Formats: sequence, C-alpha cells, structure tokens
Amino acid sequence: MRPLARIAATALRTATATLCTVTALALTACDPVFAQQQDTGAFARLTGPEVANKALAATRAATSVRITVEAKAPDGTPVEAYVATDIRGACTVTLSMGAAGTMDLVRTGGTVYTQSDEAMLRAASAGRPRTDAEVKKLTGRWVKAGDADRFTAQTLSYCDRKGFLDRLAENSDSARKGRATTVDSTPALSLTGRAGRGSWQAAVATEGRPHLLKLRFSTGTPLTVEFTEFDKPFTVKRPAI
Repeated sequence: MRPLARIAATALRTATATLCTVTALALTACDPVFAQQQDTGAFARLTGPEVANKALAATRAATSVRITVEAKAPDGTPVEAYVATDIRGACTVTLSMGAAGTMDLVRTGGTVYTQSDEAMLRAASAGRPRTDAEVKKLTGRWVKAGDADRFTAQTLSYCDRKGFLDRLAENSDSARKGRATTVDSTPALSLTGRAGRGSWQAAVATEGRPHLLKLRFSTGTPLTVEFTEFDKPFTVKRPAI
C-alpha cells in the first residue's frame, strides 16, 4: 500500500473509533434504556417499577415482620409505632403520641387488648371524659379494646402491613432506580417516585430476598416506615385481664 493510502486508512480507523466512543457515551448519558443495559449492579436487568413490584411481593410474603413507623398526627403531634406482626394476624404494637401518651396493643386469636398510660386514657376519652377514679383504675391495666377508645383503631391499623404496601403499589409505576445504599448495614438499592403532588423514596435489599427495607412518603402527612426481622417467629400471649 502506498504511503498516502496507509495514512488515509489509519485516519479513517481513528475517526471511526472516536465516533463509536462518543456515540456510546452519548447514548449512555441520554438514553435510559441503554444506560440500564450497561448497569451491572443489583437488579441491572429490571426497570424501577419491576424492582418495586419484586420488593412488594417479597415483603407481602414474609411470614412475620417488625415495622417501625414515624409520622405526625394532623395537629402536628409526633407519632411513633413499634410493631411485630405475622401473616396469621397476631400483632403487638407500642404507640407513642407525644403529650397524648402511650398505648400498648395486642391482637391474638382475633381479640384485641390494650394497655394505656394516664395521658392516653384521658386523651382517648375526650368525648366522654373519664373520672379520676376510672383513670386510676385503668392506668397500666390490660383491657379488651372497646369503642370508647378513639385511638384503638389507629393503633390497630399499624398491624396491617398491607396498608403501607398498597400505598407504594398505587405509585410503583413511577419508580426510578437510584444509587446503591445500606439500611442498618444491609446492602440496598434506592428507589424514588411520585405520589400525588409529592414523592416517595424506598430502599430494597440487594442480598437475599428483595425485601422492602425502608419507605418514606413526603406527600400529605409525612410518613417513614422501616421493615426488619423478616420471617423471624415471635409469640403473642393473651394478656392477663
């Protein structure tokens, strides 16, 4: 090959290689589908909604789970709930509502029992104030839940993991994959999405079963839910009343 021909061929190969490199970088930056194909991390072949649906399925299927909830009541009162529940319906809850007090709840065999401190007893019976004698008698005692306690239904709702998961399921089609992260040292993948006029964030375990580890909603009343101790059995005993 003549010198000029060799120079032209080399220039052509160089230009072609450069064009391919630039094109690949542009596709990765601009085309989410191409970028996803280059992803070698956890759930690399799945879209955001597919990851969310896998997390929902795994978390629904867990035989038992512990749930920690942080939220705010409509009046701004901080609410914390610590829950243990299983697929048979057994459940324990410790609910704290700031100045409104604390309630413990147990559901076993289809029956609900509660135990409240003085502040909760007075707050829960706002429509029919209890006498000091009644409050003194009931403080710290287990009783069968009754309609008079307006916080019982709210406390019982925390036993229903389905409610939290359904809220995510309703918005899972907006899920987008984010960065690798950790939740209490468990490797996870972050997800983000839209919920009404707000947003949601989640973390999905990337080792073992793809359980939902953390869920946060910023829309409406802010809510943060953490899921732990999947499939670890626990015993719920009927309180002595």
